[in-house]
Amino acid sequence: MSFNTFGRVLRFSTWGESHGPAIGAVVDGCPPGLSLNERDIQPFLDKRRPGTSKFTTQRQEPDQVRILSGVFEGKTTGTPISLMIENVDQRSKDYGDVAKAYRPGHADYAYDAKYGFRDYRGGGRSSARETASRVAAGAVARLVIPEVSILAYVSAIGGDAIDMDHFDADEIGKNPFFSPDSWAAARWEKSVDAARKDGSSLGAVVECVATGVPAGWGAPLYAKLDSELASAMMSINAVKGVEIGDGFAAASLRGEQNADPMRPGENGSPEFLANHAGGVAGGISTGQPVRIRVAFKPTSSILIPVDTITREGETSEIVTKGRHDPCVGIRGVPVVEAMMALVLADQKLLHRAQCG
Repeated sequence: MSFNTFGRVLRFSTWGESHGPAIGAVVDGCPPGLSLNERDIQPFLDKRRPGTSKFTTQRQEPDQVRILSGVFEGKTTGTPISLMIENVDQRSKDYGDVAKAYRPGHADYAYDAKYGFRDYRGGGRSSARETASRVAAGAVARLVIPEVSILAYVSAIGGDAIDMDHFDADEIGKNPFFSPDSWAAARWEKSVDAARKDGSSLGAVVECVATGVPAGWGAPLYAKLDSELASAMMSINAVKGVEIGDGFAAASLRGEQNADPMRPGENGSPEFLANHAGGVAGGISTGQPVRIRVAFKPTSSILIPVDTITREGETSEIVTKGRHDPCVGIRGVPVVEAMMALVLADQKLLHRAQCG
């Protein structure tokens, strides 16, 4: 069996391959009566779109979305919303060597071991191309949670982190790295370009903050808000780690340091003096900002020769030709935002179903 669907009440399934005729998503469980058209989705896809700078893959895809079902007279009908994005700039010939040998760090061998064969053209379903479908679905999810604001940004590339004293949200849309620190963006321009010219790649960390999430979303055990977020983020191609709140840093703190003290606030709600928990306690939102960090590995497709084996098990060496991101985490920003929106929308509907 294959698992291509995520969510419990608001569910979405993605389909298509990197070098197929199209990719897309089907969003089911969306409440009826919400205003939706392609213009509501396109801006998010434009943020993820390839070929926008020399720091991303030069594959030229317009990523124009079409709504095929689930919308009538500009309103969602409550039936499945089908979204399609055509692929227009495939170059399958670039992957001739990949058909013969496995790319280390990529999913080539694992797919072959599971299915007995694989779509070597850009990696098929293992390609980051699939994430465009998630971004389109995430735009629909945002309509379900108008009370929530979601902001993601790159906080580190190649181990070089931003300085929070230089944080400026207005800077995020002004540079190709989605960086809130203009000084860091200037440094990354040099480091990412150097990796690109070397035929190599760099990893990155994406941080995401959701504000306006009310207290009460989530569940105590098997639908914890933080476990659903971790699962959603780990499902993104190239993600190797997720932290919520202080994450691993919490393991080095004492109990009194890690606590989020409270005092009486307005309307009977507490005022928190810290947010080490990242807005989630016991699997349920506290009303504080939900904070998450996502670690993206370096792009596995590189021009530097790497030892590998062929499908027949013979020693080989591979250089991955074609057009690849020197830092795939850069375009991970809108994908992380989309998965945050999809999880929160699903949790809102779950909460409403149980608690009214």
